Amino acid sequence: MSYRTEEVAYVQPAQPAASAQATQQRSTAEYRALDAAHHIHPFSDMGSLNRSGSRVIVKAHGVYLWDSDGNKIIDGMAGLWCVNVGYGRKELADAAYRQMQELPYYNTFFKTTHPPVIELSALLAELAPEPFNHFFYCNSGSEGNDTVLRLVHQYWATQGKQAKKVVISRRNGYHGSTIAGGTLGGMGYMHEQMPSKVENIVHIDQPYFFGEAEGNLTPEEFALARAQQLEAKILEIGAENVAAFIGEPFQGAGGVIFPAATYWPEIQRICRKYDILLVADEVIGGFGRTGEWFAHQHFGFEPDLITLAKGLTSGYVPMGAVGLHDRVAKAIIENGDFNHGLTYSGHPVAAAVAVANLKLLRDEKIVDRVKTDTGPYFQQKLRDTFANHPIVGEISGAGLVAGLQLAQDPTTRKRFANGGDVGTICRDFCFNGNLIMRATGDRMLLSPPLVINRLEIDEIVSKAKKAIDATAQQLGIS
Repeated sequence: MSYRTEEVAYVQPAQPAASAQATQQRSTAEYRALDAAHHIHPFSDMGSLNRSGSRVIVKAHGVYLWDSDGNKIIDGMAGLWCVNVGYGRKELADAAYRQMQELPYYNTFFKTTHPPVIELSALLAELAPEPFNHFFYCNSGSEGNDTVLRLVHQYWATQGKQAKKVVISRRNGYHGSTIAGGTLGGMGYMHEQMPSKVENIVHIDQPYFFGEAEGNLTPEEFALARAQQLEAKILEIGAENVAAFIGEPFQGAGGVIFPAATYWPEIQRICRKYDILLVADEVIGGFGRTGEWFAHQHFGFEPDLITLAKGLTSGYVPMGAVGLHDRVAKAIIENGDFNHGLTYSGHPVAAAVAVANLKLLRDEKIVDRVKTDTGPYFQQKLRDTFANHPIVGEISGAGLVAGLQLAQDPTTRKRFANGGDVGTICRDFCFNGNLIMRATGDRMLLSPPLVINRLEIDEIVSKAKKAIDATAQQLGIS
């Protein structure tokens, strides 16, 4: 497959007016001391972090960050998978400012609504697949998946099937950090810190071919076998007791795990056979990440509910949502109160920013470019660069998301016994080389802003190679 080498023009955000240092008010040491004294970070060993000191990010523009020491860093993770339109888009700041002046806040309780949430709902209905015409709003993907649980149980209650309570998810899936979202996710290290897990949630195995396939199964055979675990679990529990299956179209925080093409059609077949709702967690995959507006379109299946966040506002303000298939929405709408909501459901400023963000993605054809140009270029560049690398066993992904599997022996799929430590070594080499690349165990993850161009892709891949080469050298592998 060949790819064009010329740059594709796109609208660059206005350059920042001042340097990172000019915006600083304290020294790096002062910032670090205050941070250590008062701030508890997410998913962090605070003792270790406070001893080493946090990196203080003070400025961002396009696909770049600047820290308080003036280092320019290319963001290979779009923040946390979310800054799809890149940093510094004045259109989003202006949308927030205008809305704050006109109507900074009002709720959508009390039989009220407001123009931004109306406009956002109509725009989402245009962009989403045809059966999705209704949306419920919250503040994050975690809250979105909590909402999914409420919607699933309410839906089956309207159908007179109250026994349908069990929701099936996957081990090493991620669905948020609330108690409900954390229970839905199948990450053991999170479960260990949650003695109050939500009941009626069970898990099946993930479709992680490189790490878990045994024998001579092909990726397609393995994916099919993992999908068929869903049917076995349904039969074990009783279909009359199972309400839904939830999964990320590709596992994001679990390592950018892309199942083979046999997986999702079989999952959908099983859900339809046993009358079980199918939920796609699109928090990471939604809004162009794979080159399709929604990742389930890339994999070719049709969910009943979709969870949205991150790219909905490109991370400029917090917002989440749940999209309801018409048949689910009709049941909820026609059967009395839905007793669920949040103070900031459909927040007018968040909705205004979301509208501006989605119009940029649509009108600048950013998603189209990911599908036809930058996405294929990124994927090919990674595969060409790391072909036959001594510690890279697999590259998975599509569009502008990728997972690079570190392995002791790539040809036999032998993983490092201390894979998490190896991933941390590689991540630190990335950070020291001014690249943000995330480590999930022994997999290195990339998910850059969707506005990235080819020269910036080349920079990311070059810096990633230097970091992975340095990791191999430290491990004594060449």
